[in-house]
Amino acid sequence: MTARSLRTGENTGPAEDADEFDVEEALALVRNDHDRAPGDHPPAAGGTSAGHGPRHTPGHGDRPPTAHRPDAHHKATPWPEARATAARAARAVTRGARRAPVSVRLDDALGLTLAAPLDALTDLPSFDTSAMDGWAVSGPGPWSVRDEGVLAGHAEPAPLADGEAARIATGARIPADTTGVLRSEHGQLDEKGRLHATREVAHGQDIRPRGQECRSGDQLLPPGTLVTPAVLGLAAAAGYDTLTAVPRPRVDVLVLGDELLTEGTPRGGLIRDALGPMLPPWLRALGAEVTAVRRLGDSAEALHQAVGGSTADVIVTTGGTAAGPVDHVHPTLVRIGAELLVDGVKVRPGHPMLLARTKENQHLVGLPGNPLAAVSGLLTLAEPLLRTLAARPAPEPYTLPLRDEAHGHPYDTRLVPVVLRGDSAVPLHYNGPAMLRGIAAADALAVVPPGGARSGQEAELLDLPWASAGIGVCFT
Repeated sequence: MTARSLRTGENTGPAEDADEFDVEEALALVRNDHDRAPGDHPPAAGGTSAGHGPRHTPGHGDRPPTAHRPDAHHKATPWPEARATAARAARAVTRGARRAPVSVRLDDALGLTLAAPLDALTDLPSFDTSAMDGWAVSGPGPWSVRDEGVLAGHAEPAPLADGEAARIATGARIPADTTGVLRSEHGQLDEKGRLHATREVAHGQDIRPRGQECRSGDQLLPPGTLVTPAVLGLAAAAGYDTLTAVPRPRVDVLVLGDELLTEGTPRGGLIRDALGPMLPPWLRALGAEVTAVRRLGDSAEALHQAVGGSTADVIVTTGGTAAGPVDHVHPTLVRIGAELLVDGVKVRPGHPMLLARTKENQHLVGLPGNPLAAVSGLLTLAEPLLRTLAARPAPEPYTLPLRDEAHGHPYDTRLVPVVLRGDSAVPLHYNGPAMLRGIAAADALAVVPPGGARSGQEAELLDLPWASAGIGVCFT
């Protein structure tokens, strides 16, 4: 049984040999101990290969454990408390502002949360229908067969006389006085065209009676239900063209850093911006509507204007959350009179993340500039904030044993990319704060407690949106 089936109760059976080979080959590439990149030695060390790494300054980055003492970052919030704080902040908004529900066409409702009950607008089915292709028959056989059959979508057919049958298609209306439906494979015609049954026809056989699934006015789904593809199908079957839903939280993304290129290979001390392409689809996968993506460089004034002028529900910034000469997020928050709710989290990577209330109904999530540290910030602060604003159900916590040891930080929680293999989670290498190679191959992040976790120890897992078979796979 796979790790995924352990969570769903689904017995998927053994994987095929080809799949086993492909996954093991991928694991070997990602987990190769003999080919680690510099900095890939847990606890997480620095690195600048894929994002905003050079912006970290001594005292605020993901430093080696020897630089840390419990009193060196006493203001940092414990990881579980930081996540709870983000959810509480969103609940305060939903209670105070009472974000008005929206009417959304079915085509645009995937991933939203129902703000009103889904009540049946009609009986389902709305008339007696055939569950099979075959013949509608009346009384005992053999039967004489009408020349004209009954097809789905056509007008109500004439009633059947006793001893009469009519060809019928799946989904077609049942003629009045029908005893049952004789399946095509259970009937045969003699030389005179009379229909004979090869097995007995029970009363009501293979007929879906009107209202079998629901009656008009029945509640099909309660408020708070996540709109999945199946929910869209049910709503359409019940007669809905639109759904009343909780609106998606609107997010502005501000990418900071003079050192970032938007195309080509790194050159001349400049590096490619990894977060600009990564964050918008990730935020959409978390249920947000990304309303703007702006690259501001290292300008304190540009950041102040962008934050002050934003009308989004949430602002997400990248980099600039430490205390270096071009780290302008904290000064900007002070300048606008924001309330700092989380200022640093006891988690690696991603310690210098933050959460602030910038307006009564607006929050700012400050992500570190290193790519994997930013992912940590997304899952620690942005995910519970956005999920609660969107009224989406919280994922069910689950654990799996680790196949290998996961090194930990002496005092902080550590988030480690893993793949799910059978009934265990396999930690991946290339997990330094500036690295994306590990997370790109991962199914989830393992929550490793301070001090680390031994092989076989149960670890809490945080699914990645596209790996959880959830609604988050809808990126557009």
